[in-house]
Amino acid sequence: MSPGAGRRILLTGASSGIGRAAAVRLQAAGHRLLLPCRTAATALALADSLGLDPGQAPVADLADLVAVQRLVDELLARQEPIDSLVLNAGLQYAGAREPRWSVQGFELTLAVNQLAHQCLLQGLLPLLLRGCQPRVVITASEVHDPTTPGGRVGPAAGLGDLQGLEVGAGAPMVDGAAPFHAEKAYKDSKLANLLLARELNRQLQAAGTPLPVIAWSPGLVIPRDRGGFFRHSRGHNPVGQALFALLARDLLRVTASPEQAGGLLATLATAVDHGNPGLSYWSQRVLGPGRLQFAPAEPSEEARDDDRAERLWRLGARLIAASAEPADHATDEAGQQHGGGPGIV
Repeated sequence: MSPGAGRRILLTGASSGIGRAAAVRLQAAGHRLLLPCRTAATALALADSLGLDPGQAPVADLADLVAVQRLVDELLARQEPIDSLVLNAGLQYAGAREPRWSVQGFELTLAVNQLAHQCLLQGLLPLLLRGCQPRVVITASEVHDPTTPGGRVGPAAGLGDLQGLEVGAGAPMVDGAAPFHAEKAYKDSKLANLLLARELNRQLQAAGTPLPVIAWSPGLVIPRDRGGFFRHSRGHNPVGQALFALLARDLLRVTASPEQAGGLLATLATAVDHGNPGLSYWSQRVLGPGRLQFAPAEPSEEARDDDRAERLWRLGARLIAASAEPADHATDEAGQQHGGGPGIV
């Protein structure tokens, strides 16, 4: 099998936005897809719309680490190699004043964007190492960098001393600061994604099994409808959101469509040109109205901190393992108990 054709690809976040556009393109190109979905209804609709077998859209709520670990265990039992692991799902509930919580009690942005993906990455690495010219692709964002246009709007990303991860469940922010700030939580999760990629690359290099580890920023992506970009922010200043979309997309023309960004993601996941082992970061930058450039870039100074990347991974792994212990029972917002599953290393 050539690295660019017929790849076995696990892609998160395929039910909408960039992930959906990438999945459409990858399916049309003949790749074998595995697209975890949050609910059975979403999985059924996605599989039906793409003409997939139901097993290609398994149910795994990324807000529940036990469910994520259950998917990992099922895939390990099948022993089918993975050629491209694409960690793309992203949650942002801009404008919210209060944090939302995962099943295990972690702030929801951190739980979905970072901890769930680290759980998948750690657990599925054996299948990835058995793949055909395997690679990892992680969707980040330029807002992780306080020097970029998006990163300068509002509070800057910054993980502080990671006190929030030391606390674990119940901490609203990774840096341990208060009060909760939804936009900063998203920026911090994207910074964490880049550090996740960095530490993965370090571990692979140290083990003598280097792979392509590709982090990327799609730029500002706004669809024509409100189903993607605004889907987690409804009720928070809808008029302002609509005006922002009109200004950025139609007047200034500094945005990409989900289809354009999805095409980039599909290329990163499959193209031979992106098959060189080692860490790389790609970003889609605005050159002018209607002019976007996708090219290698340098992440922020904090995203290049090896010690911080190692500590973030270690603390995340500890939270993931504790959440998956059989004796652990987390309580969700409705007060329901959820039993744990087998631990992971």
